[in-house]
Amino acid sequence: MRDSFYGSKPSKNKAVIYLRVSTEEQVDNYSLETQENICRKEAERREMEVLHIFRDEGRSAKTIVGRFALVEMLEFCRKYKKEIGAVIVYRLDRISRQTADYLAIRKKLAECDVTLLSATEPTGNSPTEKFIETMLAGFAQMDNDVRSERSKNGMKARFMSGLSNGYVPLGYSSENGYPVKDPETYDKMKKGWELMLTGTKSLRELSVILGKEGLTGRRMNGKNCPLRPQTLNKIFRNKFYAGKIISKKYSMEIPGQHPPMITEEQFYKVQSILDGRNVNLASPLARRNVDNPDFPLRRLVKCGVCGNSLTGGWCKGKTKHYAYYFCSHRCKGSNTKLADLDKAVIERLHSISLESNASDLFIAWLRRKYYERLSTLQKRRESADIELKKIYEFRQVLIEKNIAGTYSDDMFKEQNGIVEEKIKTIQVTKNDDLIQKYNLEAITKFIKSKLENITQTYLDSSLSEKRTLVSSIYPQGMAWGGKSLLNSPMSPFFSSILGLQQEPVNFGTLDRI
Repeated sequence: MRDSFYGSKPSKNKAVIYLRVSTEEQVDNYSLETQENICRKEAERREMEVLHIFRDEGRSAKTIVGRFALVEMLEFCRKYKKEIGAVIVYRLDRISRQTADYLAIRKKLAECDVTLLSATEPTGNSPTEKFIETMLAGFAQMDNDVRSERSKNGMKARFMSGLSNGYVPLGYSSENGYPVKDPETYDKMKKGWELMLTGTKSLRELSVILGKEGLTGRRMNGKNCPLRPQTLNKIFRNKFYAGKIISKKYSMEIPGQHPPMITEEQFYKVQSILDGRNVNLASPLARRNVDNPDFPLRRLVKCGVCGNSLTGGWCKGKTKHYAYYFCSHRCKGSNTKLADLDKAVIERLHSISLESNASDLFIAWLRRKYYERLSTLQKRRESADIELKKIYEFRQVLIEKNIAGTYSDDMFKEQNGIVEEKIKTIQVTKNDDLIQKYNLEAITKFIKSKLENITQTYLDSSLSEKRTLVSSIYPQGMAWGGKSLLNSPMSPFFSSILGLQQEPVNFGTLDRI
């Protein structure tokens, strides 16, 4: 068609058709086929030959960005302006729903002496037709603006009612626009929160554990992607799980209609755990060391000469490799066979195992402290609840004044940030779920069996448990003198426990306890 057109005699009775339909307008009355049929009939009525049809499918008229067919049509009209007499559209809003954009496009066509014609509206080059055409373009923009405003108001109303406008996070699903528990993932995700609350699992460890449970991330290219530590960090930062809906756009926090997976106290406790593991913070609470299972005592035992931590490595012999601990400063006498140092540590632990009567005294003290802690915790909770109630009331006042226009969005955002920090501090302060979670009798029985035979406890422990055990007894590390362990300062807590067995204590009668 183009070849015959380009070689034909120039004439102004030729036209092109421009068609556009947006994603939300994919209905019969606006389909590209319907528009094309009506536009062709209009061309026949005006006795004009259709040279080419330009189509923009699934494109919005709010902007001309991304409408490649429109740009191509304008260039086509400029290049062959001596032959083309009109651009025919189904309606003027097919060109643009923004009055300024529409007038600019019409001006470009007028410069090429090309008339813009609507197949369903009065258009032309007379002053009256141009005036009506401009009014129709304005009506299109007004209709578009009204729809946009209704959509924005509807989204805000939905948010204010406690419903999320976006996707629901892992563990939930959406039914008829309402977030509900997902029967396949809810319990698994809740288990992840419980493990995170213990403070014993890193995000990388949790990603492996939850992956084995069958949890995956969002679909990518039709496939489930594994849960990565970065994804879990976003999940554990989401207050949706604590029953809250937060909007960055409105800078507001609203109680959601969905069932919460955790309490607000638990959420803030997880935040403190995550912040503690973030090494980018000014004062991180915890840093993770890379452990080597071949050398469990590396960095736990210090060089007796320079105080530097011993490290481990393998030395190649004539027939096999040998494991050694050594000082990185190569101090004299620091090179020690792995078996010799392990033996020395085991003997040291055996010498500090508690006797039965001493462990009984410690457990009695532990019981008393446990119940004192419960009493203190109850008082602290009552005081914190009163303070939280006042803060929540103050936040509600902030929200109401922001909606009324008394406080600007910037002022509200600043004050709300201060309120959020206060809530976080109080929630973390009053949280002590672990003390009520465990069985005291089972714990005391476990402690007694472990403290009365620390050597066996060490031998039965995993790598991380061994490091925890030795570090809790010798927080500054154990010093190695080349042939034996030197005297190293114990933790005050463990020293006080050992002090219980220095003198005999009688049990059995009330007057002798």
